[in-house]
Amino acid sequence: VDDFVEAGSTIIRLRDTEQRARLDQAEAGLREAQARFNEARAEFERVQGIFERQLISRSEMDRATAGLEAARARLESARAARDGALEQLDHTQVRAPYAGIVTRRHVEVGESVSPGQPLLSGISLEFLRVTTEVPQRFINPVRRYQSARILLEDQPPVTVSRLTFFPYADPVTAAFRVRAELPDRTPGLFPGMFVKVAFTVGERETLLVPASAVVQRSEVSAVYVVDDQGRISLRQVRTGRTEGDGQVAILAGLSEGEQVALDPVAAGVALKTRQREAAR
Repeated sequence: VDDFVEAGSTIIRLRDTEQRARLDQAEAGLREAQARFNEARAEFERVQGIFERQLISRSEMDRATAGLEAARARLESARAARDGALEQLDHTQVRAPYAGIVTRRHVEVGESVSPGQPLLSGISLEFLRVTTEVPQRFINPVRRYQSARILLEDQPPVTVSRLTFFPYADPVTAAFRVRAELPDRTPGLFPGMFVKVAFTVGERETLLVPASAVVQRSEVSAVYVVDDQGRISLRQVRTGRTEGDGQVAILAGLSEGEQVALDPVAAGVALKTRQREAAR
């Protein structure tokens, strides 16, 4: 437990005495079938040469041909038996399907196991997914847009690569389970963590400005607007919600295409300087 394993490395080895005995038997049968086939092929070539000189009958040629085909079929059967024995032997080793960390051992050395029985549990730090529940009233728009983001603290949102929707609702909560596949090697996330998932349920056009451009004066929100002549003015605006990428929605007081000063401090200094010059 807590060991790191590489993908494809052997993590469980079962006793393989019986499987190795079957493999030895199959390989011996394959050698015998190969020898019989070589013998039948040599006999066929010998009889064929005599038949071409018309020294033997057609029936003897047919018997040689049938013997060669039977030997070839036995050889193919022996090869299939050898391949099956190899596969059975390979099943005695359980390999890690992905690189990760062992979290639990379900069996100990010496125990008997059967197909379908849990042997080891592990987690992958490369391929992560988030499981959440969506209320019934939102599941249709979530299915329609199939867009989601993982909201993290002190980190930009992570765009989900794929969503999987469970085809039934919980009979108690009437919520649908949704699984979000994260991009490979998403930094800052580990199995067992709690995160917030934001689903797209609709679309609308909103005027956005950087949050750093908004000035708060008591309960009044404002931005410094720069006109085409470079004149600066402070204008009150009504703000909406703040988006995850540091943008603030402007509901009133600003029109599309107007220029906003990104540095309110510098804009305020420039505005006061211009007002003093105008007052002289």
